[in-house]
Amino acid sequence: MVDRLVGTLVMVTALIPASGPDARAGGQGKPADGVPGPLGSAFVPPPRFAGDLGAYKSPLVFDDGRPVRDAAGWRRRREEILATWHGIMGAWPRPIERPQVEILGTERRESFERRRVRVEIAPGRTTDGYLLVPDGRGPFPAMLVVYYEPETAIGRGKGQRDFALQLARRGFVALSIGLDPLRLDPAGAGIEVQPLSYLAYVSANLHNALARMPEVDPRRIGVMGHSYGGKWAMFASCLDERFACAAWSDPGVVFDESRTSVNYWEPWYLGTEPGRARKRGLLTPEYPRIGAYKRLVEGGHDLHELHALMAPRPFLVSGGSEDPPERWRALNHAVAVNKMLGYEGRVAMTNRPGHDPTPESNEQIYLFLEFVLKPGGGGDRLGRPPGSCPASCRTWPSTPGSVRMIKPAGA
Repeated sequence: MVDRLVGTLVMVTALIPASGPDARAGGQGKPADGVPGPLGSAFVPPPRFAGDLGAYKSPLVFDDGRPVRDAAGWRRRREEILATWHGIMGAWPRPIERPQVEILGTERRESFERRRVRVEIAPGRTTDGYLLVPDGRGPFPAMLVVYYEPETAIGRGKGQRDFALQLARRGFVALSIGLDPLRLDPAGAGIEVQPLSYLAYVSANLHNALARMPEVDPRRIGVMGHSYGGKWAMFASCLDERFACAAWSDPGVVFDESRTSVNYWEPWYLGTEPGRARKRGLLTPEYPRIGAYKRLVEGGHDLHELHALMAPRPFLVSGGSEDPPERWRALNHAVAVNKMLGYEGRVAMTNRPGHDPTPESNEQIYLFLEFVLKPGGGGDRLGRPPGSCPASCRTWPSTPGSVRMIKPAGA
């Protein structure tokens, strides 16, 4: 497992308290009405980071230096950011409009049905995963949960990573998908993109699959993951505006070359370059940046530009050792974009000392997702239905009811 090759694949045990010197104040103002108590401080940066934009270039400035002045200008700037990143990482093919979903088997579990599924993720490629569908009358909000393999998220792996299982218990449809980053090979599928962009493209196809399931509300689909899965979920949600929200668990939300696990320079993320390779691990003069990562960093780009693409959709950074409170300097740029668009309370971060997920940090994720995705929750109070966006952002159609579900005989 990639992050385990170069660092500990972790998320921790105690949350940084909401009182004391880091108590949240200022920044994006008060959170939206109805925010669950344990999340109340998550939407506001600590006083020492309130309004601090760090050294990051503002995404509210066009490449030619003109400022973005209104929502129409942001729409154009948003397209400029997307064009820049796709231009460096490689352009996607058109996502699969009707991915095939094959049901390999079903099993009753507690208050939901667990289906073993095979899903079309790219032209000529499928992967197996698990679809958890709660009992009751749908359609339900849904979450795509991504990681190295699909078993961990359904409770068959390391502790505190059973995200799909816990979400199903709370009334979400959950699709657990895993891909080994060392075996992605997008070029083998005829897709000339960086691996991390390929994972986002795969997620666009998985969104299409979920949106067409009769059990799923297509307006209320989010994506989440931890560590490697957090990086995957971040790129998926930022590059595809149809995801209504996202939760990123300690992925490293900025480029940070001092952190072994914030390793976007590696070939399984953004460091693929045909004909060149480098020793794995921290960058050194002998083993410098290569690939898209080199172009992005040397071009002055950072991941805060992608965070800005989330606006006005809500997202939560469940920060640990790789995403401490000072990451608010980058997140404040997404706050600024939301503020310019007329929205508050869309950017949240919780913190804990280590990388491993904890019961407390996971509970905050689940409360956040319930708040922003469930009918009658924060998503309805935040100004527009989850997943809705201007016609110009609906790049690909996403209508329910057309997915091809195949059941084996006797299933």
